[in-house]
Amino acid sequence: MRKIIHGADQPLSLAVAARPEPEPGEVLIRVAAAGVNRPDLVQRAGHYPPPPGAPETLGLEVAGVIEALGPGVSRWHEGQEVCALLPGGGYATYAIADSGSVLPVPKGLSLAEAAVLPETVFTVWANVFEGGALKPGETLLVHGGASGIGVTAIQMAKAHGARVFATAGDAEKVALCERLGAERGINYREEDFEAVLREAGGADVVLDMVGGPYVQKNLDLLKEGGRCVMIAFLQGPRADLNLIKLLLKRLTLTGSTLRPRSHAEKARIAKAVEENVWPWIEAGKLKPVIDSTFPLGDAEAAHARMQSGAHAGKIVLTV
Repeated sequence: MRKIIHGADQPLSLAVAARPEPEPGEVLIRVAAAGVNRPDLVQRAGHYPPPPGAPETLGLEVAGVIEALGPGVSRWHEGQEVCALLPGGGYATYAIADSGSVLPVPKGLSLAEAAVLPETVFTVWANVFEGGALKPGETLLVHGGASGIGVTAIQMAKAHGARVFATAGDAEKVALCERLGAERGINYREEDFEAVLREAGGADVVLDMVGGPYVQKNLDLLKEGGRCVMIAFLQGPRADLNLIKLLLKRLTLTGSTLRPRSHAEKARIAKAVEENVWPWIEAGKLKPVIDSTFPLGDAEAAHARMQSGAHAGKIVLTV
């Protein structure tokens, strides 16, 4: 098979490798498309190693056709179109997935569209709906609203019956957030998102991938009993905090990562996603937002696009 290899201070490049074979409980997927995610850039920089036993190859989500089944796999069959969450290995012509992290391609979606679902949908479900316990009628603030995670969180929360606000970095991205269902997009370069949310009555849940100075503002704008969920730290993991609001408003400050979770935990999330989110997709309430596509061999250009911050929605590698 072909796969993308990476090294310190080296451009991404294609290499030839032996095709992997599925072990018990695994499936082999002939990859049609792979999603590009910011953790791929972090791993490439040497700061996000794959879990033990996972491939060193980048790539956390794919869509394609099942090529082979490992022993003990009963739900899936060869030739079936699927998408899957991976611990690594997606930037390749073949990828191994634990069978519990595999999902059918939702009706009406292309394989390229399905490829950008697993990492973002699993992340939003685990953090906004489980960790943040978002309820219909509550208010969610999404930072990075035009990111892959952001566009997914806006649509999922809206489909759930929540009120959504989102921050973004320019007028075009703000408009995208509002088209996707945000009541108000906030250009963080021109407006104070804390002031906007205060005027709107505060937020019940904040999904934050920025960190740094945003953390105090998040705590200040949350309502009583509010929840702030951290999933990344684009402005750094350190913050100078006054935590008195945590006590006075009975707030929860939490966070999580998806990749190190066990196969069983990911399978549990996959089941919840299939039961709750797939019907939204098939009803047209949630649509993958694709910024751009690149051939697998142009993975370096895809990473440059993501690194620039100019993208809105997901970036896809096609095989």
